[in-house]
Amino acid sequence: MTNNKDRRLTRQLSGMSVFCIATGAMISSGLFILPGLIYAKVGPAIILVYILAGILILPALFAKTELATAMPRAGGSYFFIERSMGSAAGTIGGLASWFSLSLKSAFALVGIGAFATLINPNITAWQIKFIALGFCVFFTILNLTSVKLTGRVQIFIVILLITLLSLYIFRGTMSLNVHRYTPFMPFDKRALLAAIGMVFISFGGLTKAASVAGEVRNPAKNLPQGMILAFCVVMLLYGLTIFVTVGLLDGGEFAHSLTSISSGGYKIFGTTGSVIMAFAAILAFVSTANAGILSASRFPMAMSRDGLLPEFFARVNKRFTTPHLSIIFTGIFMFTVILFLDLENLVKVASTMQIILFMLVMLACIIMRESKILNYKPAFTSPLYPWLPIAGLIGYGFFLYHMGSVALLVAGGFILLSILWYKIYTRERTMRKSALIHIIERITTKEIAGDSLSTELREILKERDEIVEDRFDKLVKRCQIIDIGKQTTLTEFFRIVAKKLAERLNIDERELLNSLIAREKETTTVIRPGLAIPHITVEGKHKFELIMARCEAGINFTKEVPSVYAAFILVGSPDERNFHLRALSAIAQIAQDVDFDKNWLRAKNIEELRDTILIAKRHRES
Repeated sequence: MTNNKDRRLTRQLSGMSVFCIATGAMISSGLFILPGLIYAKVGPAIILVYILAGILILPALFAKTELATAMPRAGGSYFFIERSMGSAAGTIGGLASWFSLSLKSAFALVGIGAFATLINPNITAWQIKFIALGFCVFFTILNLTSVKLTGRVQIFIVILLITLLSLYIFRGTMSLNVHRYTPFMPFDKRALLAAIGMVFISFGGLTKAASVAGEVRNPAKNLPQGMILAFCVVMLLYGLTIFVTVGLLDGGEFAHSLTSISSGGYKIFGTTGSVIMAFAAILAFVSTANAGILSASRFPMAMSRDGLLPEFFARVNKRFTTPHLSIIFTGIFMFTVILFLDLENLVKVASTMQIILFMLVMLACIIMRESKILNYKPAFTSPLYPWLPIAGLIGYGFFLYHMGSVALLVAGGFILLSILWYKIYTRERTMRKSALIHIIERITTKEIAGDSLSTELREILKERDEIVEDRFDKLVKRCQIIDIGKQTTLTEFFRIVAKKLAERLNIDERELLNSLIAREKETTTVIRPGLAIPHITVEGKHKFELIMARCEAGINFTKEVPSVYAAFILVGSPDERNFHLRALSAIAQIAQDVDFDKNWLRAKNIEELRDTILIAKRHRES
């Protein structure tokens, strides 16, 4: 069982897959069902509504992209919330993410029926359900057999969907009636805010690609590129599609229509156009459901690995390297929802949970930044920090307030049940320290935080950047590190170093001290202000040692140069000359990083000093 739990998911998803998962999770009811309802509230200003709603998603997008590139692990929002705020918040975030996404994916499958009736008006309600159930089973099996195949299917569906929408936009622009855009805002401006709240959640699927970050190749590059490109493309498609539809349909025809895009297709191509856009809508719902199962199933798996759910959810299939039990559990839940439940109010609850999750993710981003954990190194950083996430928290809080009492009460009840599960099952099984503890440590005592999160982040960085240890890394792992708390003379410093090296090399301490002093008298080993690399050769064979030292108050190497706060002492026998040169080169590469001095000086302890070197970017010997 342990082997199953520890088995890694395979990184099989490309940047194109990330783009298609994020895009496919967005383009569904927000474009093919919602526009008619929004038009009835705001008229042609619906164009502005979709643009503003897209802009409002940016704080959550940037925060999640930053967290995903720093911690590319299965579980997305859950993983970020748990590591930043602890297991209680993680339990709420994980269950809420799974519940919200599973429910919306089930709704997407049922939504196929609204457009299937355009192709065959005689379809009954139960036949619609059976169609949805069939797709649910199909995509559950697809996700069970291969993440890579799932990604390829998603790419095909999304490319076909974008092609059909592009055809609709291109041909539709030739048939627009400019008089349909006036008056642009016929209703009260307060209706605009309510409409933005309804459309805003249509962009929520954008961030779901982060939940499969543990299966993305080169996540530092592919995650931000795929997610941001998806946002740009979907914003363009949403805006242009709505713009064209407003120009094609009369106000009375558009308002309250659940198939407005298909009606627009009819205006362009007749019955064929209506069928084509109905087919595009079905593709969109299928795409959302496929991406939803893929993303949602990673939450139980991630929570299980952390002890927040029973451990069988973490099992990875040996043949297909997919979390089969988690996928089956998610598929069964969606199957049940489709078969028995009325989704209208539950979708509102799912939207409320999504807004709460956005707020938690932005809090997680703020906490991770303010924790000052050395190994928190996102490849993408949220711009305008901290003002953008703070503005996002205020804005999302406003939308949360307007979601309605029923949705808020049900969401509150769900949160209480999550807390109850935490108290009954989880609390005694999890001992990790969150980033929030590191913030508390900064204002209290250093013994509180511990190194568990920093160590985990180091391993994540090594995997993300595909760091393969070479001999220098192994040397750093076992070398001694000296952290000197007061200003020191060169002789005093070399005396400390000689004592440490004598024990390791079995060489006379005084001989080492004299060699170090003599080498320094020949020419200083200070290679730039604040950094020195003393290195000497000793007699013998197969001898090589490294000592790293930090002295924030400074080591006085010479009167002519500033004090040294970072020193790397290399001692080797003549037969290790080649490695001696490679070690010098490795240290020089590491020290050239613009953040090296800052990271070296703010490292909290010896292990963080060691991590500064181990996760540094440099050329590594194969």
